[in-house]
Amino acid sequence: MKNHLIFDADVLEWYSFAGFMNTVFHRLYRIDVNMKMKQFAFAALALCLTTACSEKTADYPFRNPDLPLEERIDNLLGLLTPEEKIGQMMNTTPAIERLDIPEYDWWNEALHGVARAGRATVFPQSIAMAATFDEEALLKTFTMVSDEARAKYHQYQRDGEYDRYKGLTFWTPNINIFRDPRWGRGMETYGEDPFLTERMGLSVVRGLQGDDPNYFKTHACAKHYAVHSGPEWNRHEFNAEATPRDLWTTYLPAFEALVTKGDVQEVMCAYNRFEDAPCCNSDKLLIDILRNTWGYDEIILSDCGAIDDFWREGRHGTHPDAASASADAVLTGTDLECGSSYNALKEALESGKITEADLDVSLRRLFRGRFELGMFDPDDRVPYAQIPYNVVESPEHVAQSLEMARKSIVLLKNKDHTLPLSKEIKKIAVVGPNAADSTMLWANYNGFPSQTVTILEGIRWKVPDAEVVYELGCDHVDVSTPTDYAATAAKVKDADVIVFVGGISPRLEGEEMPVETDGFRKGDRTNIEVPKVQKEMIQTLKATGKPVVHVVCTGSALALNWEDAHIDAILNAWYGGQEAGTAVADVLFGDYNPAGRLPVTFYKSIDQLPDFQDYGMAGRTYRYMTQEPLYPFGYGLSYTTFAYRNAKLSQEAVTKDQPVTLTFDIANTGSTDGDEVAQVYIKYPDLPKEPVKALKAFKRIHVKAGETQQVTFQLEPKAFQSFDDQTQTMAVRPGNYLVMYGGSSADKALQSLPVRINE
Repeated sequence: MKNHLIFDADVLEWYSFAGFMNTVFHRLYRIDVNMKMKQFAFAALALCLTTACSEKTADYPFRNPDLPLEERIDNLLGLLTPEEKIGQMMNTTPAIERLDIPEYDWWNEALHGVARAGRATVFPQSIAMAATFDEEALLKTFTMVSDEARAKYHQYQRDGEYDRYKGLTFWTPNINIFRDPRWGRGMETYGEDPFLTERMGLSVVRGLQGDDPNYFKTHACAKHYAVHSGPEWNRHEFNAEATPRDLWTTYLPAFEALVTKGDVQEVMCAYNRFEDAPCCNSDKLLIDILRNTWGYDEIILSDCGAIDDFWREGRHGTHPDAASASADAVLTGTDLECGSSYNALKEALESGKITEADLDVSLRRLFRGRFELGMFDPDDRVPYAQIPYNVVESPEHVAQSLEMARKSIVLLKNKDHTLPLSKEIKKIAVVGPNAADSTMLWANYNGFPSQTVTILEGIRWKVPDAEVVYELGCDHVDVSTPTDYAATAAKVKDADVIVFVGGISPRLEGEEMPVETDGFRKGDRTNIEVPKVQKEMIQTLKATGKPVVHVVCTGSALALNWEDAHIDAILNAWYGGQEAGTAVADVLFGDYNPAGRLPVTFYKSIDQLPDFQDYGMAGRTYRYMTQEPLYPFGYGLSYTTFAYRNAKLSQEAVTKDQPVTLTFDIANTGSTDGDEVAQVYIKYPDLPKEPVKALKAFKRIHVKAGETQQVTFQLEPKAFQSFDDQTQTMAVRPGNYLVMYGGSSADKALQSLPVRINE
């Protein structure tokens, strides 16, 4: 009644004004204005309705930024009908015009830059940025990403654009463990190691969410929870099985860290089943672990179409229809669906499968998220709303993309100091399917830069006085047209050096793709060899007798066995973003000393791997592998050399509640300034079920030629945790441990100090 009375008073006021205007018209113009005044009155009434509506919504408590947050949420929930509530529980939320709430799409991407929303800075793919082993650089990168996200969002708001990819809730980072190189989406992750993934994931979250005490800058989302890493071709029906030990030591640590340390605001549940329950309906994953054990009370959302997988034919088959699937998902804690199955919540309400109060639990989390992003507050109250649009692809951001690309490049081989090349070179041949490919460098889940430097362009610009000859040579994989290897070799045989730019492509590996060709299936790989056509091309080039440098562009490990044995130098350049060409040229010609380190093991063949669908960790990754790989985790060469000296522990024996401090010196014993990535591993001699070794600390440092720097790590008790079979929990157990330190995970690169942990 209060609202009606306010409205009636406004109408009466406008009608009085209309009467006054009628008198004026009669007196001044002496014309019959009855019809005109009726039209005027109706127009005035319409204006009144608009104005009154705006004034009314401004009067609602949920619009008042000075009220307590929960009071605002209570008010808004109390104003919504059941139908309106259901509409707000899917990613594409409709406008609620009577409350002046615009539509909003929760689906936004920022895997390595703001994605799918037009112009943006494109940084290197995630797996490449993992190879930097540089948490601070990644934090800086994602602070820039969130700057661009905020600037673009507020411009979209001003333009009245509310559709997909134009919001503030970003479904990144992907912190699944890259347990098998055949997984096509592994390039979206931060590698095979739980600790590296945790540390890099935290930097992403902190960069995206900001540090304002009142508002989140954007939302980050930890995905895909949990036990999810391929295959792509059966992810809608696959049941992942993992032992409690593997669950807690491999698949959960990064998620736990982002929830308990990073305050991540969203968690995405995965497509697959875990222990026969869809992840988005898993009591164990969502309620027992995420909500109850870790205390998470923020948003859980489904992967896109994951609720459909509960009930659609040929998928999980755990539910008979959309109504029962949707009700169960909500009751298990999945607050938001990416998809449309939740439309059936209306039927679920009517049939008693769920109550409106159950919906309110999820809606409270969803609206809390939007309030804390400032979506219901004036822009002048939200500091991030002041970020100017000119930050988008600004010179500073492009420079950071270049820096991350440089930092990510891994020098795998450098026979007889083939690299760096001389800038006085007379003729250089550039061959290969990735040399002039710009979109390959963007990887997947990408934005669109205004300019991309290909590797061919980077080389040409680096040595403008040299003759640079380019030949495609071959495609990524065999095609119907025969490849004339000899013709290509004849055109480049008189070059001083041949740079072959090959590898694979995001058009071959990625998310649930239609690709079916030799070595590739639906986005995954069926082997890890270099495609045959490329291997034959590079063998022909090597037969010219000229030095050959292989620049590898890839999102995952390749079995470069022949190349390692015969090629003069190998650079792994990943999918390096919009400045990759400049970065590769900087490394090739010595303007940047490479210091990237492998975030994954490079195996010799799939014969060193268990079955792809086996989620057991035995034999997988450097942590459990007993065979010798081609290149180990953490490996990478430099144009200089480093020595580790004077290592000591703060104590040789501690209790299980005490930290241990490790200190050592790193000396640059070469003639070139460079970065070294110091790595610390724990070995468990008394615990045979534990990993062979496990990364527990790392730091990238710059050391000038001839200088020495001291490095200190404090290893907290958690660094010594292992899985206790009796309690089925992670715990620090008394015993003997080795603290190993060095430049990679390979035993020959590590030194060690013993430490005893007592009760």
